[in-house]
Formats: sequence, structure tokens, C-alpha cells
Amino acid sequence: MEVSALYIHPVKSLRGLRVRRAEIDALGFVGDRRFLVVDPEGGFLTQRGLPRMALIDACLDEASLALESEGHGQIRVQRAPDPGAGGVSVRVWKSEGLQAEDCGQEAADWLGAVLRVPCRLVRIGPAFMRPVRPDRAEPGDRVSFADAYPFLVASEASLEDLNARIEADGGSPLPMDRFRPNLVIRGCGAFAEDGWRRLRIGEAVFRASGPCARCAVTATDQRTGERGVEPLRTLARYRRDPLEPSQVNFGQNLVHVTKSGAISVGDAVEILD
Repeated sequence: MEVSALYIHPVKSLRGLRVRRAEIDALGFVGDRRFLVVDPEGGFLTQRGLPRMALIDACLDEASLALESEGHGQIRVQRAPDPGAGGVSVRVWKSEGLQAEDCGQEAADWLGAVLRVPCRLVRIGPAFMRPVRPDRAEPGDRVSFADAYPFLVASEASLEDLNARIEADGGSPLPMDRFRPNLVIRGCGAFAEDGWRRLRIGEAVFRASGPCARCAVTATDQRTGERGVEPLRTLARYRRDPLEPSQVNFGQNLVHVTKSGAISVGDAVEILD
């Protein structure tokens, strides 16, 4: 087995970015979900409620985050923490009171014009601290603005299996970006990732943290923002969670045991147990 694709998502719920190599730090892939769009009360915004978020490209260079959307041009925000930035208390699901840095009025105005709602862009700074949920964590496990875990892995074979079922029902196949993984693996069977417990990928060791329950984001076209019924309709026929039948699963959440290093496309994947 090997890594066939790597993704980072610089701003939670904006378009993802496919890369050839990614560094690892305490929160996950460097640059992954280090920015967040929030409402005026500090609540996180995602494509679940705002499919238009899929219309914004988010790219990184060494110094800045660049946001771009058709008809709205581009805006740049510095990546590094700013000691002069205002502090903001934000919420991601049940993680409340997270301390973030406000990225300024220009970014807020630009995002508000694209998304058509009042909002602000915030960034992880030195005051940010968010542990992984206690029942799945070990000492030192932390996470960014991601939903719950630092990494998500999915296999090419799982997507091929799903797409074959969608096509057999007259639908069109879906790309992997619908599922917003960090790591895509080839060389295993469909849904083999369900059974992985510990694995080594390149220089890093990971611990499985349970299946990923899927939501309406997977039914949102990441180029147009249009929402359909797939893959949720097909997943509901054969991928319901046995403990939570209202949920459908695709992919596996991971926590990195190794808090540094790097992973590249083509790196070997070894199942440890």
C-alpha cells in the first residue's frame, strides 16, 4: 500500500488543496485547518449551512494565505500569528471558548461579500489550545479547527466501490475531494481502512480513532457549490453505522502518535495492528 494523494484544507470548509508533500506538527498537517470562518458570535461556519463556501479557493505560500473567488478577486492574509491582532473566542462543535486571532476587517468584508452573510476570518495563534476528545485521546493529542480529529484517511478502493454503486443506479461518479481526506491510500481492498488500528505512513505512526460519519458537505460539488443527493443516498444503503444507524460512514479518523516529520505521495503504508 502507498499514499496516492495528500490534501490540506487551509481554511475549514473552503476548497481543499492537493499537495505532493506535507509536514506534520502537533496539530496535524502544517497549514491544515489553521484558519476558520465564524459568525459574529464566534460560531464556526461550514458548507453544511453555507454551500457557497465551496466557491472559495484557499492557497498557501510561506508567508500568506490567499483566498480567491470568481468575480471577487483575491485577498491575502498573513499565516504567522500577529501579536497585535485582536483575540476572539470561537466555537467548533462542543469545543467552546477556543482562543483565536482575528484576521482583520478587510478579510471579514471580502468573505462577507462572497458568502453573503456577516462573518470574520480567524487564525490559530499561541493562545489556541484544543485537545482531542477525551475518550479518544492520549496525553499530548491536540487538534486544529478540524471537526474532531487531526487526520482523515480514505482509500481509492472505497471510492471505487461507492462510485460503482452510484453509477449502477444511473448516477455520476464522485471525486475524492467530496470527502475532504488528508490521506488517500491505494493498494488495499474497499473499506479496508475500517479495520486499521495502528499504521505507519512514511515517517509517522498513526492511531485510528473511529469511522468518519458523513454529512451534507459530501453532497456539495466543490467546484460549483451545488448540492445533490449523492453520495449520502447510496451510502445509506450499505454504510450505516451499526451503533448509530442514522449516520453513514466513509473513511477513518486518525490521531498522529508521531508529532513531527513529513509524508509524501508514494510513501509506503504499513499496518502495525
